[in-house]
Amino acid sequence: MAQGLLKKTSSTKTSASSKRPNALGPKKGARAIAPRKKKLVDQKKLTKKYSAGLIRKTESSLAEKAGHLEMLRGGKKSKKEGLEKKDRKKK
Repeated sequence: MAQGLLKKTSSTKTSASSKRPNALGPKKGARAIAPRKKKLVDQKKLTKKYSAGLIRKTESSLAEKAGHLEMLRGGKKSKKEGLEKKDRKKK
């Protein structure tokens, strides 16, 4: 049989900042660990360059199709403005 009374746990709340974050692995969310090897760094640069080009092309094609959206660059409105600016410069 137990000799003494049971110890009561303290009900003090620990704040999130006082807890130490887990040292292993990246934090939660969409994060990527940057490559350190030269070959992988170059590969990452190329991938970024090509993906940016693809995104730019798709956005411009969407802007052409939409045409009336002012937020998207490359629509009918921006093409008209570009032509007008060129005509003004020539005069």
